[in-house]
Amino acid sequence: MTFTAANHAHMARALQLARRGLYTTQPNPRVGCVIAHGTETVGEGWHERAGEAHAEVAALRAAGARARGATVYVTLEPCAHQGKTPPCADALIAAGVARVVVAMGDPNPEVAGRGLQRLREAGIAVDSGLLEADAHELNRGFCSRMQRQRPWLRVKLAMSLDGRTALANGSSRWISGAAARTDVQHWRARSSAILTGSGTVLADDPSLTVRLGAQAGAESGTGDGAAAEPVTDHAAASAFVPPLRVVLDAALRTPAHARVLDASAPTLLLHAPPASFGSGHGHAELLAIQSQAGRLDLPAVLAELARRGANEVQVEAGPTLAGALFEAGLVDELLLYVAPVLLGDDARPLLALPRIEQMSARWNLRVVEQRAIGADWRLLLRPATAAVE
Repeated sequence: MTFTAANHAHMARALQLARRGLYTTQPNPRVGCVIAHGTETVGEGWHERAGEAHAEVAALRAAGARARGATVYVTLEPCAHQGKTPPCADALIAAGVARVVVAMGDPNPEVAGRGLQRLREAGIAVDSGLLEADAHELNRGFCSRMQRQRPWLRVKLAMSLDGRTALANGSSRWISGAAARTDVQHWRARSSAILTGSGTVLADDPSLTVRLGAQAGAESGTGDGAAAEPVTDHAAASAFVPPLRVVLDAALRTPAHARVLDASAPTLLLHAPPASFGSGHGHAELLAIQSQAGRLDLPAVLAELARRGANEVQVEAGPTLAGALFEAGLVDELLLYVAPVLLGDDARPLLALPRIEQMSARWNLRVVEQRAIGADWRLLLRPATAAVE
């Protein structure tokens, strides 16, 4: 199928609309929709929040009677099943649209081609694959959960130019600058969960909550209200769904006064069996996960988070847990902030990885994006041999 310039423009707009739900749609995918007659747009919409109208329905409401005979551009295959809302495919058929152009099929087994089939059976022309890679990138977490039954896992780290994350005594505040720390808040806001280990909780007592705008700079200890503009995919980030805080704590070492146990965001403490333990874990939910030699089974952890609807998980932990996730082949993305400082040979390393004897055994990453954030550099890297991109 050859798509016209107008087709591309309308789908690009639909993707732009879909990004407005970047922080709010989880566990649902981010979807945008444009309804047009030729080059004229008559309606547009996006999915804003789980349980509310899907993008197609919002666009049909905006288009009204002008939807009849129009072409619909939608970033994800319209659903064909009854969930919290009625099937979008049925709504498009009832509105009398003439053609539907989709960027990508829905990886959800409950849809997976059924929406497109229903449209075709109703006599509606259907084309797919327009800006498919862009649509997939926007929903890489949702696709991962549907296709691999585990979330998209992003490890966030900050390091000096000589690859160190903290001084030998553990001091790490602050390697990166205020702008970079504010930028991290937006990556947190788009995540379904923030994952850490009990060692990080004991050493740093992080809150692992989302702090945006001027408040972010003040709470992260900069005192300058985050002077630099944060990098964000959409200005409406303030409507984020608070991500679940997940602590891997095999022996339940998290102290009762830890900030991750407060009521500012939901918290899940994953521990080793047996499931019986004492009190003193605040507002957290406790759950036993299979373990071996005192270490939690990392694939089982991700499977549990997927079961809870987590699409994207951001890891903010020390070198041991981050290294273990790399060694297990579970890291999909490395979000790395590089500060123009040197910490010396005695400082702590970026990752705890097994010794490599040959260059052929090295971990190969590819740079997806590099960007200056204040005085620091932000690198987004992915495994060069990743099965899902």
